[in-house]
Amino acid sequence: MPPLSPLSRVSIIGSSCAGKTTLARSLSAALGIPHIELDALHWGPNWTPCETEEFRARVRAAVAAPAWVADGNYSKTRDIVWARATTVIWLNYPFPLVFGRAVTRTLRRIITRETLFAGNRETLAITDPDWIPWWVLRTFRRRRRAYPQLLRQPQFAHLRVLELTRPSQAQHLLETCAS
Repeated sequence: MPPLSPLSRVSIIGSSCAGKTTLARSLSAALGIPHIELDALHWGPNWTPCETEEFRARVRAAVAAPAWVADGNYSKTRDIVWARATTVIWLNYPFPLVFGRAVTRTLRRIITRETLFAGNRETLAITDPDWIPWWVLRTFRRRRRAYPQLLRQPQFAHLRVLELTRPSQAQHLLETCAS
Protein backbone atom coordinates (compact mmCIF):
# COMPACT_ATOMS: atom_id res chain seq x y z
CA MET A 1 0.00 0.00 0.00
CA PRO A 2 1.38 3.49 -0.85
CA PRO A 3 2.29 5.92 1.95
CA LEU A 4 -0.83 7.26 3.62
CA SER A 5 0.28 10.67 4.73
CA PRO A 6 -1.06 13.23 4.32
CA LEU A 7 -4.71 12.38 3.85
CA SER A 8 -6.61 15.64 3.72
CA ARG A 9 -9.54 15.33 1.28
CA VAL A 10 -10.64 11.73 0.88
CA SER A 11 -13.49 10.29 -1.18
CA ILE A 12 -14.51 6.76 -0.25
CA ILE A 13 -16.31 4.86 -3.02
CA GLY A 14 -17.52 1.32 -3.61
CA SER A 15 -20.62 -0.77 -3.88
CA SER A 16 -23.57 -0.07 -1.62
CA CYS A 17 -22.99 -1.91 1.67
CA ALA A 18 -19.23 -2.24 1.18
CA GLY A 19 -18.65 -0.21 4.34
CA LYS A 20 -18.02 3.28 2.93
CA THR A 21 -19.76 5.20 5.72
CA THR A 22 -18.29 3.05 8.48
CA LEU A 23 -14.77 3.56 7.13
CA ALA A 24 -15.39 7.27 6.52
CA ARG A 25 -16.56 7.84 10.10
CA SER A 26 -13.60 5.98 11.54
CA LEU A 27 -11.08 7.63 9.22
CA SER A 28 -12.42 11.13 9.85
CA ALA A 29 -12.19 10.49 13.61
CA ALA A 30 -8.63 9.14 13.30
CA LEU A 31 -7.56 12.14 11.21
CA GLY A 32 -9.56 14.69 13.20
CA ILE A 33 -11.30 16.05 10.09
CA PRO A 34 -15.01 16.32 9.16
CA HIS A 35 -17.03 13.46 7.70
CA ILE A 36 -19.32 14.21 4.76
CA GLU A 37 -22.04 11.61 4.19
CA LEU A 38 -23.40 12.23 0.70
CA ASP A 39 -26.54 10.19 1.46
CA ALA A 40 -27.39 12.64 4.26
CA LEU A 41 -27.08 15.55 1.81
CA HIS A 42 -29.16 13.76 -0.82
CA TRP A 43 -32.14 12.23 0.99
CA GLY A 44 -35.02 14.17 2.48
CA PRO A 45 -38.00 12.93 4.51
CA ASN A 46 -39.90 9.94 3.09
CA TRP A 47 -36.88 9.04 0.95
CA THR A 48 -37.40 12.12 -1.20
CA PRO A 49 -34.25 12.86 -3.20
CA CYS A 50 -32.90 16.38 -3.14
CA GLU A 51 -33.23 18.32 -6.40
CA THR A 52 -30.04 17.89 -8.42
CA GLU A 53 -28.92 21.54 -8.34
CA GLU A 54 -29.62 21.82 -4.60
CA PHE A 55 -27.73 18.57 -3.98
CA ARG A 56 -24.77 19.82 -6.03
CA ALA A 57 -24.80 23.10 -4.08
CA ARG A 58 -24.82 21.25 -0.75
CA VAL A 59 -21.93 19.03 -1.85
CA ARG A 60 -19.97 22.00 -3.25
CA ALA A 61 -20.31 23.81 0.10
CA ALA A 62 -19.30 20.72 2.09
CA VAL A 63 -16.17 19.95 0.06
CA ALA A 64 -15.04 23.58 0.07
CA ALA A 65 -13.57 22.86 3.53
CA PRO A 66 -9.80 22.39 3.65
CA ALA A 67 -10.02 18.78 4.87
CA TRP A 68 -12.70 16.08 4.93
CA VAL A 69 -13.59 12.44 4.37
CA ALA A 70 -16.61 11.95 2.10
CA ASP A 71 -18.44 8.74 1.31
CA GLY A 72 -20.82 8.03 -1.53
CA ASN A 73 -21.19 7.07 -5.17
CA TYR A 74 -23.31 9.85 -6.64
CA SER A 75 -22.38 10.34 -10.29
CA LYS A 76 -24.18 13.70 -10.33
CA THR A 77 -21.66 15.11 -7.82
CA ARG A 78 -18.58 13.04 -8.69
CA ASP A 79 -17.04 15.92 -10.66
CA ILE A 80 -17.32 18.20 -7.60
CA VAL A 81 -16.05 15.72 -5.02
CA TRP A 82 -13.22 14.21 -7.05
CA ALA A 83 -12.02 17.60 -8.31
CA ARG A 84 -11.39 18.64 -4.67
CA ALA A 85 -10.25 15.24 -3.36
CA THR A 86 -6.61 14.33 -2.96
CA THR A 87 -7.27 10.63 -2.42
CA VAL A 88 -9.92 8.13 -3.48
CA ILE A 89 -10.29 4.97 -1.44
CA TRP A 90 -12.12 2.33 -3.47
CA LEU A 91 -13.63 -0.47 -1.38
CA ASN A 92 -13.51 -3.16 -4.06
CA TYR A 93 -14.61 -6.07 -1.92
CA PRO A 94 -15.88 -9.46 -3.20
CA PHE A 95 -19.57 -9.77 -4.06
CA PRO A 96 -20.41 -12.44 -1.42
CA LEU A 97 -19.08 -10.16 1.35
CA VAL A 98 -20.93 -7.08 0.08
CA PHE A 99 -24.21 -8.88 -0.59
CA GLY A 100 -24.08 -10.56 2.82
CA ARG A 101 -23.60 -7.14 4.40
CA ALA A 102 -26.52 -5.77 2.38
CA VAL A 103 -28.89 -8.43 3.67
CA THR A 104 -27.73 -8.37 7.29
CA ARG A 105 -27.54 -4.57 7.50
CA THR A 106 -30.97 -4.13 5.95
CA LEU A 107 -32.58 -6.71 8.23
CA ARG A 108 -30.85 -5.24 11.30
CA ARG A 109 -32.09 -1.76 10.41
CA ILE A 110 -35.63 -3.05 9.89
CA ILE A 111 -35.68 -4.98 13.18
CA THR A 112 -34.14 -2.15 15.24
CA ARG A 113 -36.10 0.56 13.37
CA GLU A 114 -32.86 2.48 13.03
CA THR A 115 -33.41 6.08 12.00
CA LEU A 116 -31.39 7.17 8.99
CA PHE A 117 -30.99 10.54 7.27
CA ALA A 118 -33.98 12.92 7.50
CA GLY A 119 -35.83 10.50 9.79
CA ASN A 120 -36.08 7.75 7.17
CA ARG A 121 -36.19 4.05 8.01
CA GLU A 122 -35.63 0.98 5.89
CA THR A 123 -38.59 -1.33 5.35
CA LEU A 124 -39.06 -4.91 4.26
CA ALA A 125 -39.84 -3.85 0.68
CA ILE A 126 -38.80 -7.05 -1.05
CA THR A 127 -40.87 -6.23 -4.15
CA ASP A 128 -39.29 -2.77 -4.52
CA PRO A 129 -36.47 -2.92 -7.13
CA ASP A 130 -34.59 -0.24 -5.12
CA TRP A 131 -34.62 -2.31 -1.91
CA ILE A 132 -30.97 -2.35 -0.86
CA PRO A 133 -30.18 -6.06 -1.45
CA TRP A 134 -31.72 -5.84 -4.95
CA TRP A 135 -29.87 -2.57 -5.54
CA VAL A 136 -26.57 -4.29 -4.72
CA LEU A 137 -27.43 -7.13 -7.09
CA ARG A 138 -28.16 -4.65 -9.89
CA THR A 139 -25.24 -2.25 -9.41
CA PHE A 140 -22.30 -4.25 -8.03
CA ARG A 141 -20.74 -5.46 -11.29
CA ARG A 142 -21.46 -2.22 -13.14
CA ARG A 143 -19.63 -0.16 -10.51
CA ARG A 144 -16.76 -2.60 -10.42
CA ARG A 145 -16.31 -2.20 -14.20
CA ALA A 146 -16.86 1.57 -14.22
CA TYR A 147 -14.48 2.75 -11.49
CA PRO A 148 -11.18 1.81 -13.18
CA GLN A 149 -12.26 3.67 -16.32
CA LEU A 150 -13.46 6.71 -14.39
CA LEU A 151 -10.31 6.89 -12.30
CA ARG A 152 -8.15 6.89 -15.46
CA GLN A 153 -9.84 9.99 -16.88
CA PRO A 154 -7.38 12.90 -17.28
CA GLN A 155 -9.36 15.27 -15.03
CA PHE A 156 -8.78 12.85 -12.15
CA ALA A 157 -5.04 12.29 -12.72
CA HIS A 158 -4.29 14.26 -9.53
CA LEU A 159 -5.95 11.62 -7.33
CA ARG A 160 -4.04 9.08 -5.32
CA VAL A 161 -6.14 5.91 -5.56
CA LEU A 162 -6.10 3.25 -2.86
CA GLU A 163 -7.97 0.15 -3.95
CA LEU A 164 -8.80 -2.02 -0.96
CA THR A 165 -9.92 -5.56 -1.74
CA ARG A 166 -10.26 -6.88 1.82
CA PRO A 167 -11.63 -5.39 5.04
CA SER A 168 -8.28 -6.15 6.71
CA GLN A 169 -6.70 -3.55 4.42
CA ALA A 170 -9.19 -0.93 5.63
CA GLN A 171 -8.36 -1.89 9.22
CA HIS A 172 -4.65 -1.55 8.48
CA LEU A 173 -5.25 1.88 6.95
CA LEU A 174 -7.12 3.01 10.08
CA GLU A 175 -4.40 1.67 12.37
CA THR A 176 -1.75 3.47 10.33
CA CYS A 177 -3.67 6.76 10.46
CA ALA A 178 -4.30 6.46 14.19
CA SER A 179 -0.63 5.98 15.02
